[in-house]
Amino acid sequence: MNYLYLYAGFLVLAMAWYLRRRGRVKQAYVAELKQSLEAGLAEPPSLHPLVDPLRCMGSGACAKACPEDALGVVNGKAVLISGSYCIGHGACRDACPVGAISLVFGTEKRGIDIPNVSAEFETNVPGIFIAGELGGMGLIRKAAEQGRQAMDAIKKRTGGTPDFDVVIVGCGPAGLSAGLSAIAHKLKYKLIEQEESLGGAVFHYPRQKVAMTAPVELALIGKVKFAEVQKEKLLEFWQDVVQKTGLQIGFREQMESIDKEDGSFIVRTNNANYSTRSVLLCMGRRGTPRKLGVPGEDSSMVTYRLIDPAQYAGQAVLVVGGGDSALEAAIAVSQEQGTRVILSYRSAAFSRVKQKNRLLLDQQQQAGRLTVMLNSSVKSISANAVEIEAEDGVKSFENNVVIVCAGGLLPTPLLQKIGIRFDTKFGRA
Repeated sequence: MNYLYLYAGFLVLAMAWYLRRRGRVKQAYVAELKQSLEAGLAEPPSLHPLVDPLRCMGSGACAKACPEDALGVVNGKAVLISGSYCIGHGACRDACPVGAISLVFGTEKRGIDIPNVSAEFETNVPGIFIAGELGGMGLIRKAAEQGRQAMDAIKKRTGGTPDFDVVIVGCGPAGLSAGLSAIAHKLKYKLIEQEESLGGAVFHYPRQKVAMTAPVELALIGKVKFAEVQKEKLLEFWQDVVQKTGLQIGFREQMESIDKEDGSFIVRTNNANYSTRSVLLCMGRRGTPRKLGVPGEDSSMVTYRLIDPAQYAGQAVLVVGGGDSALEAAIAVSQEQGTRVILSYRSAAFSRVKQKNRLLLDQQQQAGRLTVMLNSSVKSISANAVEIEAEDGVKSFENNVVIVCAGGLLPTPLLQKIGIRFDTKFGRA
């Protein structure tokens, strides 16, 4: 009998501990959701989970599977609590034990423009194809598959005497896969990437972030059996693939326009013009980084995203912008040994940023690790200094690198000018 009392007491204690812990977790999710709503960060930028509340049992499996911590459980149901951080890789949908999650584009309040493409990923403009994130597919495995399938269709196109069979724009998973397929099909290809690194959006993930959760089929390589891999390992794998296959990539080459001439397309970039039979667009939905438009911005010391804060240890760094990405970059760099960080923002206050970033920024300021300059703008960039105009005039500051986090210019207007049609989706697949 004593054993029964002991066992019952143990169960009561375990249940009390579980309920107390569950209550704390729920409070944390509710607080984060409230914070996201107040900061304007609840709206997802692209493909994202839609939870059926009638089917959801509130197990929390989806929240645990999400590498971005974008999902939580509120009032017994899964909720997208940090929509702006969701990249739509679908791990939550796969983890849901009752199939209560579907992946959709847009919301009831905010539509997302998705290009019209055929089953072979050809747009309504014959010869122009779209694969990967621009077409709404953020999943690495599926983006790579789309790039491969699009190239299977492109190889069938003939006619004319252009310099290339295909120009591939973008070097993320879709573009890399397409490039490998172009080699396999013995096509004359040109693969360009506006940044100085391959990997597309994956390259800009935070360190150690889980980037892939399913195997993928690649031309020349075969089936790559990555069940779950972090960003660094995946990029290392891509680099190895490029070296082994001889895939040629034109970095820091940005597409500026596409024109039709004599039955071929002319892809104009900041470096050259290419005549091609087909064009495969594998660009990201984040678009081209918005530039400052000041003297010296084209130098190699200017970058538009923070990759690894450690590389800036001991340097003078200027971060430009007022969103979460700018605050997070400034905070991360200021935590490195010996850095001198300035955060410049054109407005009088930060808006639409997470409260935790505000607090961390204040902590770094009070510790003397960074300087915040509101109501300021960059006037020029030179080899070892920057000029910043603020309320007290223009001043020069020592500088080794400038990180611009001022958002991006979406490619939609450019593509519409070409004639590509889009559908605006409000919470639909």
